[in-house]
Formats: sequence, structure tokens, C-alpha cells
Amino acid sequence: MNAVTSTLEHTKNIQQEKMLALPYQLKAHFQLTEKLAQQVAEQRQTIQNILDGTDHRLMIITGPCSIHDPEAVLEYAEKLVHLQSLVSDQIFFVMRAYIEKPRTTVGWKGFLYDPNLDGSSDMQLGLELSRELYLEIIQLGLPIASEILSPMATAYFDDLLAWGAIGARTSESQIHREISSQMPYSIGFKNGTDGSIQIALDAIQSASNPHQFLGMSQSGLPSILASKGNPHAHLILRGSNTGTNHQAAEIAKIKEKNKGILPALVIDCSHGNSAKNPLNQPEVLKKIVAERAETEVRGVMLESFLVDGQQKISSDMRYGQSVTDGCLGWEKTQQLYLEAADSLRVQGS
Repeated sequence: MNAVTSTLEHTKNIQQEKMLALPYQLKAHFQLTEKLAQQVAEQRQTIQNILDGTDHRLMIITGPCSIHDPEAVLEYAEKLVHLQSLVSDQIFFVMRAYIEKPRTTVGWKGFLYDPNLDGSSDMQLGLELSRELYLEIIQLGLPIASEILSPMATAYFDDLLAWGAIGARTSESQIHREISSQMPYSIGFKNGTDGSIQIALDAIQSASNPHQFLGMSQSGLPSILASKGNPHAHLILRGSNTGTNHQAAEIAKIKEKNKGILPALVIDCSHGNSAKNPLNQPEVLKKIVAERAETEVRGVMLESFLVDGQQKISSDMRYGQSVTDGCLGWEKTQQLYLEAADSLRVQGS
């Protein structure tokens, strides 16, 4: 067997291979201006100040479970900008703009991979549309949050995100811990789906330290990347398959188990904490706000879109409704955040 035959033999399970634009090429085509870059830097610092406790406001990471319709996402973003002006003394909004969707088995993997929602998997188009949409959201004045899923995708968006999350299924992944150690923004690690907090705490410790690891350079070449460590890695409590962990009593148990010390704390109002029912999220947030003086929670996550619930991908979809996890509709979301701001003002008076 010659070298060519050997190579073909080892790659015969690949059905198709397409070249993509390199990170620096996409960034050059969809440029972040110097003014917007300064805005992103300031928003990253604000988030770090909130996590450190020097900014008293509650960070709320809010938006659809995953992006599928840029028009609806921008409408949501515009509404959020207006709402921010009403609650800016108590709440700092970060727009949830997830373009990758982790799957337990199979299914639609997100806007980045399949922006046409038809299985065509035009990832080049997904890269372009995702970066273009991110820039439009930033131009509205909002900071952006996303989940770090594919390490190969991070180089295309690392200049745009203000906050990132590592999901419950990837917090234990070494490469995600290494990637997080080089990111220039705060990253939260979720507890495991089984409720394990130690997975996330180990991940935070790992990401906080320098690493050398195999990655992709801005020119698209395999490289050894040397990170400084991320000093703003923090903990996200998202409940588990069997129960919740957002209450003060549960947080106290976690602190006690960890000798009274925990990293900065963000709570996911969805997933295990809402029993996967989006309409339970308001009660979770109200509980968090009521107990915040005791728990010192710095931020929350909430899945919210224009319309309540979720729908399947089809040829006749409802505008502004999630195609992945169910979300809380805008009217309920707006009322919830206005009430939360009022409650926080009372606590601070």
C-alpha cells in the first residue's frame, strides 16, 4: 500500500470536504470598528466588575435559547435596549446570542452550522451571517453572550463576545478548559447534568491557569497556543436532571461542602432549575432576587424570545418563537425584569 492509497483509506468515511474562510479573512470582511471594539472592551470590564462585586447591579443574560431568525433576534435586541434604559441602575443586560446548539444525540446544530434550517449545512454562510448579526447587535449597544462549543469556531468571534459559557456536558472537557483560559472575556462553567459542582469547580481552576495546547491560529494554521489563564472564570448553577440548586439553602450547602468558598456565582433560571418548563423561570428569578443579599448571586441566565414556547423546524414557522428549548415570551419577560428592578431598588434603599 503506497502513501496515497493509505491516505485515501484513512479518509474514506468523509463524505464531503469544503474549505472555509480563515478567521482573519472573515474578520476583515465583517470588521469590528475601533469605536465598537472600545465598547466591547468596556462591556467586558463592566461584567468583570459585576462578577467581582464592585458593580452592585445584577447581570441578566437574556435572549433566545438559540438564534435561527436574525430579523426576530434584532427585534428582540431593540426591545432589550429600550428596557435597559429603564432598569440600568439595577440590571445590566447581556444579549444571549447562541449560534451553536449542543445535541444529546442528533438534531439541528445551530445557526452557525445550518443557517438555512434545511440540513444543507452551509457553514460558510453560517459564519458570515453569524458575524454580521453579532455586529448588528453590538451596534445597538448590547454586549453579546454565547456558548463555547466548537473550539475551531472561537477564533472567528473572539473579538465580539463579552461573556461566554461552557455547558454542563463540556465543563469536564480538557480542550474547553484550555480554550477558556485564553479567552479575553469572562466565562462561566455550568455544573454537570447530574448536579455535580466539582466538575465546574475543577474547570474553573484549570481555566484560571496558563496552558499550552494545540489550536488554530488566526491564519487558520494548526498552532501551539500559550494562554495566560482566565482570571474571570466563574460558576453557573443550572440545576440537574433530578432537582434545583438556585435556592439560598442549596447554595449554602454547596458553600459548606467547599469550605465556605465559591467563585462568583451566576444562576441559570432554565434547564434543571425550571424543570425544563420556560414558564417556571419567573418564579426562579423572583426567588433569586429575594435571596440575593444572602447568596450574593452576581448574575442570572434566562431563555426568552418574542413568543412563549417552542416549535419544530418546518416550512410554516411562527415568527419569534424558539426552535430549540422553550422560551418565555417578551411581554412576560419585560414585566418580570421591571419587577426585578423594583425589588432590587427596595433592597438597596
